[in-house]
This record gives sequence, C-alpha cells and structure tokens, in this order.
Amino acid sequence: MLKAIDTKLLIAILAALSIISAAIFRIEKQHTDQARREAEIRKQDEDFRKQVETLKKKSHASAGNEGDTWKKYY
Repeated sequence: MLKAIDTKLLIAILAALSIISAAIFRIEKQHTDQARREAEIRKQDEDFRKQVETLKKKSHASAGNEGDTWKKYY
C-alpha cells in the first residue's frame, strides 16, 4: 500500500516537473521570437530612416540657392 502511494506521488511529481519544463520552454521561445521580431523591426526602421535621409538630401540639394533667387525679383 505504501509503495503504491510512493509510486503515485513520484508519478505526480514527474508530471508536475514535465509541465513546468514545458511552460519554461514555451516562455523562452516566446522571448526569443519577440526579440527576433523587435530586431527585425529595428532594422527595418533604421533602413527606412536612412532612405528618408537620402531622399531629403536629394530633394534639398539646391535649396541653399533659393533664397538668392527670390531676392533678385524684388
């Protein structure tokens, strides 16, 4: 009788440990996936910012001379 109780207790402990380890594994996977997504978003954001800066430099290349042009008309 006592041996059956010990066996059931050991099986219950083993089941609890396996559930806990599965939960820890799932949480770690979620953290890894989230970090990967954040890194990807950060990279996309950085690429977009570089693209915007490049476009700003292109479109404002002659902006330094515009003030002189308007002064000539007055």
